[in-house]
Amino acid sequence: MICLKAFSSPLHLPTLRRLAPSSSLRVAASAAAMSSSSSAVAAPVEHIVLLKARPEAVASGAAAAMVASLQALATQVPGLAYIHAGPVLRLRSPAAEALGTTHLLHSRYATKQDLATYAAHPAHVAAVQGHVLPNALDITAIDWVNAAELPSPVSPGSAVRLTLAKAKEGVEVSQLVEKVAAATKAAGEAKVSFGENFSPARAKGYQFGMVAVFDSVEELDAVEGDGKVEEAKAAVRPLLDEVLVLDFVAGPAAGEAPTPASL
Repeated sequence: MICLKAFSSPLHLPTLRRLAPSSSLRVAASAAAMSSSSSAVAAPVEHIVLLKARPEAVASGAAAAMVASLQALATQVPGLAYIHAGPVLRLRSPAAEALGTTHLLHSRYATKQDLATYAAHPAHVAAVQGHVLPNALDITAIDWVNAAELPSPVSPGSAVRLTLAKAKEGVEVSQLVEKVAAATKAAGEAKVSFGENFSPARAKGYQFGMVAVFDSVEELDAVEGDGKVEEAKAAVRPLLDEVLVLDFVAGPAAGEAPTPASL
């Protein structure tokens, strides 16, 4: 495990391996909290919200109630292909440390219209107004349409590395997306989703987002120093300016018992 102070690699790409046929994406499609394969959403719209909870909210339990209110949307809002709300496991870059994110929400949709429907849904509005705004000191949000060739299924207990990036001056974000696509394809198949941000209002200048999904924290940790990963990062690094990297562990779907994370 590398120390945060020694962090020098600006883009974390996952160990590249073939997906197991049994991999699945936990889906909350209705109040019945049914599950389905992630292949149902071929090119998902990704929605990431980073939250910096007030210290008093963490101490009082209000931050935990905020997370619960967001996770409960799984059975309240139609069109959600996947949703996870929970604490951050690790901040892995200076930009992440500076932002001070403590919690996050990661959700997926089949279309941009599904995301818009979610944003305007009364249950979502109530969760934001009643729990998020009173208990969060800072909010960062980014959305993208997955440009990877393969799906990146997330199941309870999956370890996820989130990377947000700003392109260097003179570099088009589409160039960055193409370079990441080429780098991951050259190295092999990967459980990743990446793309250009299409919601700049709350993104703090971040133009590119990527999630890399691993079966466990141990598997995520094993990518450090992997030769193929280092080659992929070297190919992308010249295009990047500021990069934010953090890790989290996906929790269970709504209505399920928590799955202990191996930390």
